Amino acid sequence: MIREDDPQFRITPIQQMASACSGALITSLFMTPLDVVKIRLQAQQKALLSNKCYLYCNGLMEHLCPCGETAWIPRRVHFHGTFDAFYKIAKLEGVPALWSGLSPTLLLALPCTVVYFVSYEQLRFKTKTLYNKWTDTVHQPMWIPLFAGATARTIAVTTFSPLELIRTKMQSKKLTYSEITTALRQVIKYEGYRGLFRGLGSTLLRDVPFSGIYWTTFETTKRIFNKPDSEKNSFLFNFFCGSVAGSIAAFITLPFDVVKTHQQIELGEKEIYTDGKIQQRASNMQNIVKNIYSNHGFKGLFTGLLPRIFKVAPACAIMIATFEYGKQFFQKYNTQKYKESLQRHQEIVIIGNHNNNDYS
Repeated sequence: MIREDDPQFRITPIQQMASACSGALITSLFMTPLDVVKIRLQAQQKALLSNKCYLYCNGLMEHLCPCGETAWIPRRVHFHGTFDAFYKIAKLEGVPALWSGLSPTLLLALPCTVVYFVSYEQLRFKTKTLYNKWTDTVHQPMWIPLFAGATARTIAVTTFSPLELIRTKMQSKKLTYSEITTALRQVIKYEGYRGLFRGLGSTLLRDVPFSGIYWTTFETTKRIFNKPDSEKNSFLFNFFCGSVAGSIAAFITLPFDVVKTHQQIELGEKEIYTDGKIQQRASNMQNIVKNIYSNHGFKGLFTGLLPRIFKVAPACAIMIATFEYGKQFFQKYNTQKYKESLQRHQEIVIIGNHNNNDYS
């Protein structure tokens, strides 16, 4: 039986990158139309001011969009439900409108997802290898995916935080690249390079616990059901485990998500003056929590629980199922190559022995 972490058959980092890319691409293609429709319905139900921003996520990354006459949401069309929204958007704006926001997803979420998943796989494998050597065992304790998931997410989020700031500003206002460059230079001048990582703290508080809980729950779910290897590696089983893990992680980390959403929308609404100063200092996490609690009570920190679960669960399921399927594909490929190499080696040995016998 071939073990997943057997060094002879284990997939390479390049193959892991290809699996992560395919997963991110499929996730964005499936989830973006659903989120576009959801936000169109939400936007017509809420009396949003013309200078406000709103946030939506297609399962891989968030998109901050402005409302008003310059927004990509036309207010003259009224939707009477989900299917009506699908039909009218496709008919009046064209089918490609259902994938609004896909380009920034592919440009930023793809590399971020690759760094995240490859880092997780490498950290998990190397940590498990060291642990097995020290304890002389072959199993994987649950703290290993917790550690690997949290660390990998920290690396990915920190690495792409400056790009996230740029993307947020470009989505919230129609700014050119030259205007963004000028504003960022002034931010660095007045606030230093720390200014490029504004909002990183709240992002880490949301994403790092989510990642640790997600991977731990995913591995635990697979172990609890104790399926045969043929079923454990199937697309549907990984899809199920991914949806369970995503739902649990989404529920536990929802308060962090609420705070992060408030901060990111606030960041999109702030003006960066040409002298590098911010219109108003962004509220810190403590002030946002106090404000939410004073206005809505404790339940305010769990606002949007069902929409978040309905969004995160399928996105996590599609992503992990596709990623695991890619890993399985490359593992079979590596196994076949190893068997062919071993067979060639044996044939060479047989020919060599035959030649030696002829000379003797």
